[in-house]
Amino acid sequence: MLPALHAFQPHLLSLLRIVASLVLFSYGTQKVLHFPAAETVPPAGSLPWIAGLLELTLGFLVLIGFKTRIAAFVLSGLMAFAYFLRHAPQSFYPAQNGGTAAILFCFIFLFLVAAGGGPFSVDALTKRKQEVAA
Repeated sequence: MLPALHAFQPHLLSLLRIVASLVLFSYGTQKVLHFPAAETVPPAGSLPWIAGLLELTLGFLVLIGFKTRIAAFVLSGLMAFAYFLRHAPQSFYPAQNGGTAAILFCFIFLFLVAAGGGPFSVDALTKRKQEVAA
């Protein structure tokens, strides 16, 4: 059974990248583009709005797998910053301080820094084209 699962590993890496970045991207669209509508929206230029702008732009880059490692590195740091700035002061425990998503995003994007975007990414397509040209 394990060899069969190993065959799916690269594809599941791409799926993890796509799903995680799509969820984060949706937070950015809510903060910056006001879609979907939210009860409160951060004012333009505020720290949450800037975080939303990074979630929107870098989340899209990770979603399509373009410059995945660099974008994921910045997003991992952004999520760590969000956790320690917003959530950790409320409580030590993520289940109580509402920081579970920030921690998970932080480590998923840190994993993507090391693993890359997987086979279904612009990075992989570019690499294949460069290998054919060489």
